[in-house]
Amino acid sequence: MTDDQDWERRVAALWERIDEHEPADFRDRVAGLAAERPDGDPAALFEQGAAHDSTGLPEQAVAYYRRALDLGLTGLRRRAVIQMASSLRNLGRPDRAVELLTAEQALPADRLDADEKALSGAVDAFLALALADTGRDREAASLALGALAPLLPRYNRSLAHYARALLTAPDGS
Repeated sequence: MTDDQDWERRVAALWERIDEHEPADFRDRVAGLAAERPDGDPAALFEQGAAHDSTGLPEQAVAYYRRALDLGLTGLRRRAVIQMASSLRNLGRPDRAVELLTAEQALPADRLDADEKALSGAVDAFLALALADTGRDREAASLALGALAPLLPRYNRSLAHYARALLTAPDGS
């Protein structure tokens, strides 16, 4: 096992036990693991952002995510974008979340690895939340229903059609 794999294993093990720790203790433990990495390591910054995010400190989380992305985070990049957008939404900045997630949603599939493709539904879900917070309820509902349609045992085609129709049908206003 490489040093990177060992570090990732220990980070994953800590996350599995997050509920066993007080928030500050958890953040300190993540910071301790991050300190084992070189200064400015994007993965370590991402983990610190996620620790702050998961313990109720979204503003600090955004700073960590932004720095990790600015330093070229790979592998966890899509997760960082989703989590940063969610934090921005929680901080009352849903417009910025919509911008980030719309750009993420527009990335061509051939530029995404398998893990990033697997998160496409999460991009849509968090974008739907941000759209709803900006008053774009029909777009949010369309996106959420469109993402749900392929998962249903029946009515997939109908639901996908109705989801698209929400964007063109009058909204009654």
